[in-house]
Amino acid sequence: MAPTFHSASQGLGTRVSYSNFVYNHIGHFATAGEAVCKSLFLGGVTRRFPALKFAFLEGGAGWACMLYSDLISHWKKRNPAALDNTNPANLDVGAVSGYFRRYGTAPLVKHTDQLESLRHLLGDIEPADDFTRCGIACAEDIPNLFVNNFYFGCEADDPINTWAFNPDVNPYGVKLHALMGSDIGHFDVIEMTDVLAEAYELVERRQLGEDDFRDFVFGNAVRFWGGADPDFFKGTAIERQAAEYLAKSNELRQSATGE
Repeated sequence: MAPTFHSASQGLGTRVSYSNFVYNHIGHFATAGEAVCKSLFLGGVTRRFPALKFAFLEGGAGWACMLYSDLISHWKKRNPAALDNTNPANLDVGAVSGYFRRYGTAPLVKHTDQLESLRHLLGDIEPADDFTRCGIACAEDIPNLFVNNFYFGCEADDPINTWAFNPDVNPYGVKLHALMGSDIGHFDVIEMTDVLAEAYELVERRQLGEDDFRDFVFGNAVRFWGGADPDFFKGTAIERQAAEYLAKSNELRQSATGE
């Protein structure tokens, strides 16, 4: 099984303009995809089912790169040990009161007697570990719970596709699994025969390498559907090529993990 999502968010949140389609349309697939992906990750689904893969259609990869990076950044600042830094119960009331009296103006100084109440904002509740279901011990665990489980459908003419394949930008030098979607039949495909050529423009502009382009239009799709069902491409025009690619991909994975 390889679940895919094509959820929309037009009509939700701020995308409720009654007069401007473009205002509502821009980013709505990305927003919906991020919500689902984030819930799967923080819900610990990829920890419990490490071989299960998910794909998000038509929203591009830019939001995925941001989410991946933000998860790492938030874990570093809000992991169980780091939460101690912002726990109100640890407020040094005496020190803060002293700073107010020394450097503060009169309107601030007269409220220093209220500082003690800040220490009890959470009552007897410990600060919540939002990552508890993920079983994360260190930030380096996050790519192992994210990269191989999530795939992202992209428009052929989206220049942001290159971000997914840029290990110099993505934390821990990873490449995310971007998939090309033709989107043929929608208003943004003016000429159906130009779709693949538009995707290849990233290579012509030297923003994407040949190997990454192959993964974008072929390899990542084989990993996604072939990983769930090795016979997925059987009987198709690319049966042999898909089988060879999947076998090589599995061999490289086993070599890297020592399986």
